Amino acid sequence: MPQLRNLWRRFIGLVDLREYIDVDAAAVNIRDNIAFRGPNIVILFCAIITASVGLNVNSIPVIIGAMLISPLMSPIIGFGLALGTNDVDLLKHSLKHLGIMVGISVLSATLYFLVSPLDMVHPTELLARTNPTIYDVLIALFGGLAGILEISRKEKGTVMSGVAIATALMPPLCTAGYGLATLNSTFLFGALYLFFINFTFIALAAFIGTKYLGYKMIDTKDEEARIRHKWLFALLLIAIIVPSVISAVSVVRENNFTRSVNAFIQENKNFARSYIYDYQISNDTTPAAVDVYIAGEEPDSAAYNSLYLSAAQYGLHPDQLRFHLDAAYQAHNQAALDENQLVRDIFRTHEEQLHERDQEIARLHNMVDSLNNSISKSKTPSIPNADIEAEIRAQYPQLTDVVIALSDGNSQVVALLTAPKKKDLKSDDIARLQSWLQVRTGVSQAVVIQR
Repeated sequence: MPQLRNLWRRFIGLVDLREYIDVDAAAVNIRDNIAFRGPNIVILFCAIITASVGLNVNSIPVIIGAMLISPLMSPIIGFGLALGTNDVDLLKHSLKHLGIMVGISVLSATLYFLVSPLDMVHPTELLARTNPTIYDVLIALFGGLAGILEISRKEKGTVMSGVAIATALMPPLCTAGYGLATLNSTFLFGALYLFFINFTFIALAAFIGTKYLGYKMIDTKDEEARIRHKWLFALLLIAIIVPSVISAVSVVRENNFTRSVNAFIQENKNFARSYIYDYQISNDTTPAAVDVYIAGEEPDSAAYNSLYLSAAQYGLHPDQLRFHLDAAYQAHNQAALDENQLVRDIFRTHEEQLHERDQEIARLHNMVDSLNNSISKSKTPSIPNADIEAEIRAQYPQLTDVVIALSDGNSQVVALLTAPKKKDLKSDDIARLQSWLQVRTGVSQAVVIQR
């Protein structure tokens, strides 16, 4: 036992903070750096635009650089200090400049995304700021604790730079600006929700830090004012802690559901004579659900019961499982399905769609052949089909098939075009192509048919 006590004393000595901190100097430093005016406004604007560009092009180094130069932490740390020391004036001051900070950030990002010429084809970095996880809660809490400890130290290090990167206050505000610029509520409210989580848990960490480190309380001689302030701070603490706990519980629940689903799918990837080839988790429903896509033989009641029993072991209710059998079929024999057969089942539906498209293309070719037969019977010189078809393909590379033919006694040229979905020629392009065909072939009328 004496050895354990000695070991405990040594540990306490290692983590003793008293000789390394200066709370009076730290309190002054926090108060002096809250205000957003002058250079801080310009620096914040530059940082927001830089971060928006990084999000726009999915560049993580640019986003990190923007977070390093951004002065976003000070009002939040000041808010936590105000709660911890019962400083009403500091609380109002912090909230005022926090509002200025958020307003400038969102407005700047909105203006950037309104004028940005870059297309957001794969906005993965933006999407990452719309779905908070339990890790965001932990990062904000422990990042905030590290931040208040770093500010309180006598000898400053580089901790605040790491805290600024880890807690990631700026990207959610930029993402909210993108959502506002594009009128996309998913990006707007999802990003603001992530910022709220970061803000509340950083402020909560600062509050805990000020209490633990012994920051001086602001006292007042007015007893009524003191009681009023006490209730005010109690209500503010409840307003922060309760949503934080609710957010944390919600995030933990979603994370646990996702882990349970992943484990359930891995265990039942192959079951009976069927195969789970894909699944999609929906946390925005009540209760959360998962869509399971099955290929192979259509499961019978025994197979479903087996799945439900397995799901129950992972805490999943049958109502949370939604099975899709688009790639499954009813088997009439008991021959074992091999892996190749299962893969073919997955793509069966897509092959049917491709077959329908091939039939449509064949029908168009038959139409062209009929036109060509009528041309050959007219004994008149034909137009340079191959050259014209090649020239049209050069002008519109998205076309997969081009066929040219004469009709109506060689007074009309007909162009049959085939293009993938969503890459069809616009009406202006078709009108321009018809005019070009009239000049190119010398006929009186040109018709463009697009399929």
